[in-house]
Amino acid sequence: MKPGILYGVGVGPGDPELLTLKAQRVLRTADVIAVPDKGAGEKTALTIIGDLAEEKELLLCPAPMVRDRKALDAARDGIASRIAAVLDQGRSVAFITLGDPTVYSTYLYIHKRVRALGYEAEIVPGVPSFCAAAAALGESLCEGSERLLIVPASHKDVSDCLETDANLLFMKAGRELGALREALEARGLLARASLVERCGMEGERVCPSLAEAPEDCGYFTVVLVKRDER
Repeated sequence: MKPGILYGVGVGPGDPELLTLKAQRVLRTADVIAVPDKGAGEKTALTIIGDLAEEKELLLCPAPMVRDRKALDAARDGIASRIAAVLDQGRSVAFITLGDPTVYSTYLYIHKRVRALGYEAEIVPGVPSFCAAAAALGESLCEGSERLLIVPASHKDVSDCLETDANLLFMKAGRELGALREALEARGLLARASLVERCGMEGERVCPSLAEAPEDCGYFTVVLVKRDER
């Protein structure tokens, strides 16, 4: 029996209308849909695909929100093994992930492991959250010869990034918002910063001025800093 194929499917930032036609086709034809499971709270990617998951077999994939490398490796190895077992049955698996699978995504760790085991795996790109956030703000990410630096705000000190001659895009900035706001103000960049929380999801907040943004923003928060004068 020929093994099935694994698809890493980007489902976009939150708005179901941003789900691509290719993503819809793959989800309709896949035998199993693999769903990242943080253990608590809403399974956002599953909510986005809505009816496409009806009558589908779901494979819940534990994806702990920790930074311990051994724990993460163990979880990812386990997911890859469970997916491989399904592929061995000749069935295809669509692993859904927010935004695009190639941008700070859990899926890529699974993709590499499954391919290393000898299985076929493909990536279906999705709309990244920062592109949708820029659209919600009515802003460009970069124009002309401008550069764009994408930074995971929840990891490491970002002060070195503030010295870079580029527009700055901070992802997953909610928990670090206070420190980020202070750092931008100290460098005279606060007036050039804007924010979008939960872009395309219920409870979306669009704040053209970071200085006037609320303090209680959550995990799905994107901050855009433009270097040019507005």
